Formats: sequence, C-alpha cells, structure tokens
Amino acid sequence: MAMDSEPASGRRGSSSSSSRARSGDVVQPRHTGVARSLLGAVIETLRVAIDLVLPRTCPGCHAPVPWCEVCAATLQRRPRAVALPEAALDRLAAAGLTLPTVRALARYAGPVRAAIIAGKERGRRDLPPRLGAALGAGLLALQDTAVLPTELWLVPAPTRRASARARGGDPVAVMARMAATVLAAHGRPAGVAPCLHLSGKARDSVGLDAAARAANLAGAIRFDARAAPPPGAFTVLLDDVLTSGATVGGSCEVLAASSVTLGGVLVLAAVPSPQKPLLPVSAHRRPGGP
Repeated sequence: MAMDSEPASGRRGSSSSSSRARSGDVVQPRHTGVARSLLGAVIETLRVAIDLVLPRTCPGCHAPVPWCEVCAATLQRRPRAVALPEAALDRLAAAGLTLPTVRALARYAGPVRAAIIAGKERGRRDLPPRLGAALGAGLLALQDTAVLPTELWLVPAPTRRASARARGGDPVAVMARMAATVLAAHGRPAGVAPCLHLSGKARDSVGLDAAARAANLAGAIRFDARAAPPPGAFTVLLDDVLTSGATVGGSCEVLAASSVTLGGVLVLAAVPSPQKPLLPVSAHRRPGGP
C-alpha cells in the first residue's frame, strides 16, 4: 500500500492563500492565477501538437521512442555504494553526524545523464516517472537483500520552489512518487514525504565547484514538519545526481536536526572521484553489518 503523504501535505502547504503567505510566497491576485493557468494550458496543448508532428525520441540514442530499452538497461542494475568527497564527510563529522551509505544506480554519463538533463531542463516531463521507476526497482533490490526494510518513507532531495514552478513540477518529487508506486505494486508499503525545500537564497548550482556548492546551500535547506514522515519511520533520501555531496550532506544535517531517521541515500547517478570508483555494495559493508 502506498503511503504517499504528499496529497495531505500539499493541501496544508500550498493550496490555500493563508498557507502560501505563511511560507513566504507572495499571494498573487486571482486574475494573475487565471492568466497563468490559461498560459499553462496553451503551452501543454502546443506540446501535445508538437509530439504528434515530431514524436519524442530517446534522449540517450535518439531512437524513435521516448526511452529505449537499451538505454533504460543502463539503470537496471543493483545499486552500488559510492564514497562522498572528503570535504562533504568532514562537514558532517564537524556536525557530529555520520552519513548512511550512499548508493547510485549508475555513473552520471551517457544515456543516464542525457535523460536526467532532458527531464529537468528540456521539458521532457515524461522522463522523471520512467527514472523514478528505476529508483523503485533499485529500492526493491536492496529490500530483497535485506539491506533496507520492507517499509520505507522516501524523502525527495530539496529543490527551489521557483525552479519547480518553472519546470512544471519537481522532477525528483515525481521520481519519488513513482518509486513508491513501484514498491507498493510489489506489496512493500511506501510513503513519500516532500519535507525538504531550498529557500530563495540558494542559487542554481550549475557551474559551481564543491566549495561553492556547499556555501550556496549553507542554511538554505528548509524543513516542513507538515510533510514529514511519521516519527521513527525508516527514511531514504532520493536524488537524481550526486556530485559534490553538498545537497546530500546538507539534507542529512537538516533531517537529523528534525529528528528524522535517515537510513539510506539512493541516487540515479553519481560523479565518482577517480580515486574512489563506484564499488559493489558488498565491498562497503562493515563486518557483521547488513
């Protein structure tokens, strides 16, 4: 059974003017909202018309299908542990925290990279659900080997609300919902808790080095208790890409400060250091560990 907390948290957190005012968003006049809705409908109609004339192609190889089987197979593998950069680990250690094992389905390259970029930056809103299904399959694999328990709550990595609005939604949140759907379809209870977001002070991280990414996110990750998982729930943080570890580390700090039990991190793709390549999960298990 899927335990998606997002519909309830969405009603409390974004559907009323009073809630938007509390969160710091500017409440727009009604006619502005109507105009935006009409514009959105026009854009969606144009997208459909374009798809009829120019069908979507695979972002990885440009085959005449939305996401071909060959490129999709690059994500159909057991999640592998990846070491975070030392700087990210040092920041967590300074805060007295230990990050749970971070795992990735693939390296951030080739078809996977192309699909992530197309889904986030090029309007391919059909891709995040497909990528989320791969995350769900990865979680199932970890449950089947007893690395994760059979009941999970998934927390999407934070994004800027302005970016989510510009993209027509939050791709990582979409991935998390699809991953929960996959788990529920296999009889594994799963919930989605979109309790993290970035404040307006955070800039787009594209082009920033590791130190700049960390500085950019310092104090910018916010926690929404209304969308939090239940107390004591085993929680897994989901993200699309791991680069410097700043988002994962910052999210870990905020969740720990909010008494959320973070038991693992799973990302679609990682940019591993050449000195620390992706290794099989078993290579990172501690003696006597799961």
